[in-house]
Amino acid sequence: MPSHDFRAPRLFIDAPLAQDARVPLDRDQSNYLGNVLRLAAGAEVLAFNGRDGEWQAAIEGRKRPDGLVILQQTRPQDRLADLTYVFAPLKHARLDYMVQKAIEMGAASLQPVLTRYTQASRVNTERMRANVVEAAEQCGILSIATVSEPVPLERYLSQRPADRLLIFCDEAADIQNPIQSLQDAREAGQGIDVLIGPEGGFAEEERALLLRQPSILRLALGPRIMRADTAAVAALALVQAVLGDWGGKTA
Repeated sequence: MPSHDFRAPRLFIDAPLAQDARVPLDRDQSNYLGNVLRLAAGAEVLAFNGRDGEWQAAIEGRKRPDGLVILQQTRPQDRLADLTYVFAPLKHARLDYMVQKAIEMGAASLQPVLTRYTQASRVNTERMRANVVEAAEQCGILSIATVSEPVPLERYLSQRPADRLLIFCDEAADIQNPIQSLQDAREAGQGIDVLIGPEGGFAEEERALLLRQPSILRLALGPRIMRADTAAVAALALVQAVLGDWGGKTA
């Protein structure tokens, strides 16, 4: 596996990347490189677009950085495990944190769902996408997770493929060993959806609807009540360790 370079700045560039290509920088990227990092023409950064791998690139520009020239590939493109994080949105900073941590934990897509006790009535998906990119830039991630528009829980359940494993993290479930529960689950050949509810939990009719779903695993996260953003990290860590790519397996 190629080693990661965590010293060089990394930039997400929404353009094709190939050797000797020249790509422009937008105003925010130019400001970040020139005014925040104090880099000038000739300084090297790492560029990625979620499709063409990671590339070493040199800054171009006379008075300020205004473009990159692509030099050589440092890592080929990878593919994330087929893991979707499904969640009831939180407010502001805690949602930012939850999105960033889901990306760090290897989620390939994010699906907000609206439940009876969802705290946030409006969801800024553009802000979520910005957090996805920022987390990928900071953590050496090559693939950019997709962010879907929020939908009611009932609609999400009616539209999701029945052969995907739905891991329903339920605070009302009997306390059992979550690792053993995941090991006993079927192989998730068609992907995994991990569902975390709102701070107030699921309404009883929502829980009943969830338990009627095919290919469902009701998972307890231990004896303590967690905040939703903490539960996200705990659940994704468990899933990646047992069914995901931490053990060399892909969903």
